[in-house]
This record gives sequence, structure tokens and C-alpha cells, in this order.
Amino acid sequence: MQFTYYGHSCFSVDIDGVHLLFDPFISGNELASAIHIDDIKADYILVSHGHADHILDCEAIALRTGAKVVCSWEIHEWLNAKGVTNTHPMNTGGRWNFDGFSVKCVVAQHSSGLHGGAYGGNPMGFIVYAKDESFYYSGDTSLTMDMQLIPKWATLKFAVLPLGDNFTMGVSDAVMAAQFVASKKVIGVHYDTFGFIKINHEDARRAFASEGIELQLPGIGETITL
Repeated sequence: MQFTYYGHSCFSVDIDGVHLLFDPFISGNELASAIHIDDIKADYILVSHGHADHILDCEAIALRTGAKVVCSWEIHEWLNAKGVTNTHPMNTGGRWNFDGFSVKCVVAQHSSGLHGGAYGGNPMGFIVYAKDESFYYSGDTSLTMDMQLIPKWATLKFAVLPLGDNFTMGVSDAVMAAQFVASKKVIGVHYDTFGFIKINHEDARRAFASEGIELQLPGIGETITL
């Protein structure tokens, strides 16, 4: 798998040439000014919830690429009204088989409001299964006991977790989350973008390493092999 980080909580995972893009927020992120949304490949777009810092560029990328958007029912309806009709609505607990991979939607403890005040449905995390491998993206969430269910559903190659605190888990809770989901490799997201969520990178790496967990903080635009 090839993982490319686009800043904040936006990243893509290339699974045998199928590009899965998560929570597209690039054009509104000053830290990602070198990333151009017209250059981003996407066959599927997975949206964890409706906040602008996770969905801002979904419409533009979906219309340009024709990517199928996987999201809550409420976001599906909202996108359809904007002309994005290649959508697949899901909700917490559901699983669906797509092109060479499947997705299970899991609990995230957060909120989910869309631009203009519309309700965005339940926030979600995703387990993605591809062949004999799987990974977990928690979406924006607090630490929750539901995470202890993840190892019953999947043996994770890696987990993608928010680190920024204030709006989501901070580093110490994310370490516990990694333990709950039984992942020894974590990629951190949702940090540094705004003043509320800045972190000390070295302190974060040490906190994970002290528990035998590898934390990766890829640079914006960086691609890593997992």
C-alpha cells in the first residue's frame, strides 16, 4: 500500500492502483499550499463526517474524477443536491464490498454539521480491508471503549489517528487508542493545521515509542510505503 499525506486529515491510500482519498481538505489549508487539488487522483472518496475541514474539496474532486463518494446518508443527500451523484451511503456498523476492497463503518465520537447548518449524520471511522490486509482510520473522535472491538474485526497493518487534542484525542489518548485497536504502527493526522491543535512532534513520537508503537508523521505531499 502507498500512503500519501495531503495535510490535516486528508490522505490517500493506493491499493493495487485503486486510489482511496480520505476527508479532502486541501484548498483551505495554508500548510498544504503546495498541493493542487487538480493533481490528486481518486477512484473513491471516503468522508468521515461533514465538517468543512474534512469535506471542503470533496465536491470539486468528485466531479473532476468521477470518484464514488462513501459517506453517511445525510452527506450523500447533501452531495446529490450539489450534483455529486456517484455516492454510496453508509452508516455505523455497515460493511460493503467495493472494487477490490471493502469498508466497515465504525463508531466515532464527534459531531457532524455541514456548511449552512445541515445535519451531517453520524460521524464515522472506517476499517478498510484489501486482500489479506486491513487498516483503520478513526476519523475525528475521542478515545472510546468501542475501539476495543476493532481487533475482533480486523488485524491492522496500521491505524490513522488524530493527535491534535482540543477537538479530538490528544497524543496520550491516541496512544491508548492504538493499544485498544492493537496496532503497532500509527500515522498521525489532524494536528498543527490550526492554533488549537499544534503538537510537539518529538514528544509525540516518544510517547508512542515508550509503549512500543511506531508513530509516523509524514510531511505534506510525502508518500510512504506500508
